[in-house]
Amino acid sequence: MSMRATIGLLALGAMAGGAAVAAWTLAVTATAPAAPAPPLTVAYAPETDLERIDVGLIGEARARLDVAAYVLTDRPVVRAIEAAAARGVTVRIVLDPSATERDPDGTLGALATRPNVEMRVKPDGGDLMHLKAYAIDDVTLRLGSANFSRSGETRQDNELAIVRSPAEVGRFEQVFEAIWRTAR
Repeated sequence: MSMRATIGLLALGAMAGGAAVAAWTLAVTATAPAAPAPPLTVAYAPETDLERIDVGLIGEARARLDVAAYVLTDRPVVRAIEAAAARGVTVRIVLDPSATERDPDGTLGALATRPNVEMRVKPDGGDLMHLKAYAIDDVTLRLGSANFSRSGETRQDNELAIVRSPAEVGRFEQVFEAIWRTAR
């Protein structure tokens, strides 16, 4: 927008009680590029609702979501994963063997039958799955101590770190692939 047009809008806004300035500000703001996300963000529960963060992050997935979980019982997180799969996101989930014992209502079994979802469990007697992490579209990595459970996300002292680094996502994906190959 030219300087003359800007001055004209400002003058018009002053005469119209500021409505034109507000409209101009809205138009400029709407076309301005969004600031890039910080490379590292850390949140702490219970002060912060980590469940909302996880649901929002999973909502960003457009192509691939790889999840490594000790526990996966938080219903809003499971629904977010289902929604991602419904959008066509390829979802792979690897769980600790004990995760299925914590699924009395069959939520994990139902999730595993969804299109675009493949779920595996680490073998019994091997190393335990204690990761609480996922990678989104080769650009975002979620790490932390919070299990994907209601209490882990909202009531316990836990942290959640969001790393927006393709290099770190790549490192996670190497670990994930090694675990994935041994899971069944």
